[in-house]
Amino acid sequence: MEFNLSWVLLGLPLAFVLGWVASRLDLRQIRLENRQAPKAYFKGLNFLLNEQQDQAIDAFIEAVQSDPDTSELHFALGNLFRRRGEYERAVRVHQHLLSRGDISQADRHRAQHALALDYLKAGLLDRAEDALLKLEGTFFEAQARLALLANYERSRDWALAAQVAEKLDRAEQGSFSPRLAHYLCEQAATLVAQDQLDAAKQLLQQAIDKAPEAARARLDMAHLQAKMGHIELAWQTLVDALTSSPSAIPLIARPLTDLALRSGRVKETCAQLQALYASSPSLDVLDAIVSLLSVDDNATVSARDWYAHHLEKEPSLVAATKWIAGEKLEHEQFHPQVQRALDHATKPLLRYRCAACGFEAVHHFWQCPGCQAWDSYPARRVEEL
Repeated sequence: MEFNLSWVLLGLPLAFVLGWVASRLDLRQIRLENRQAPKAYFKGLNFLLNEQQDQAIDAFIEAVQSDPDTSELHFALGNLFRRRGEYERAVRVHQHLLSRGDISQADRHRAQHALALDYLKAGLLDRAEDALLKLEGTFFEAQARLALLANYERSRDWALAAQVAEKLDRAEQGSFSPRLAHYLCEQAATLVAQDQLDAAKQLLQQAIDKAPEAARARLDMAHLQAKMGHIELAWQTLVDALTSSPSAIPLIARPLTDLALRSGRVKETCAQLQALYASSPSLDVLDAIVSLLSVDDNATVSARDWYAHHLEKEPSLVAATKWIAGEKLEHEQFHPQVQRALDHATKPLLRYRCAACGFEAVHHFWQCPGCQAWDSYPARRVEEL
């Protein structure tokens, strides 16, 4: 068969035209798809910026339906569901991402982390723990460990919390020694309740070694030593705490006073507290000094005069109320009513206040009941802040 060159010359322009038409159709389709997907995406973003979460969710669902392979849209949708408290829908979105075989390893770890957060927010602590443990050795390892720590604290599993805190400490994710000391104290408290005093003492000594500057371990140790009948040893433990934990002196003053009365070290303890009060006046130290002077027959200064001495240093409704309580008023018949009004007014001033969230409490807490922060309660009363 003879090859005809004319057919080739005629076919080349035709092939060029057909190729050009096909490329234009493909470009038009791509542009259409790209125009539709971003439109829904940016619509959802706009709703988010205007804090219209319901409309944002609808827009992102539309975007996901238009482009079901886009993982970023799935992450945005899952996070929105979690923020709205729709944890079951958030879990489904992130489980769907994990079930896909076409996403990268980084996105898989990201989805695993998001799923763990869904479980945490939903209060499903066991499932959250399993999901977080799977993130060991990934980019989200540090965040997962912090979440695990909060999870174990929430469930009061202090032994496991201590293990995680040790890992974070070794990984130089911050100093977790004070937190570890608290965990050991919590475990010791459980053992004391079970009357396992020797085991509790060992844990408290570990806590002191772990965080020598922390006051709680020494206070708990002194309480345990007193419970075991070692009054002198308990007194010495708190005397050491005055030096190692100066910020906690107001918390140490009351139990130290009790031990001084029991051990017969009234004069020595009173002199120590007076020296500390001179450098840093405090209502609790003031009360401790007054208690010790009131049993000292050889005291040169009246115990109650210390309240007036405190008022010379700084204005204090609490100190004034306690001073007036022992004074004779010109209209003595009204003294009970006046005293009752003053006592009522000073009650809020004697509370402790969390520096992190402002939660106030009658008793001092090592962990805030409101925000769960550790060591967020100053040792001083509200009036002194």
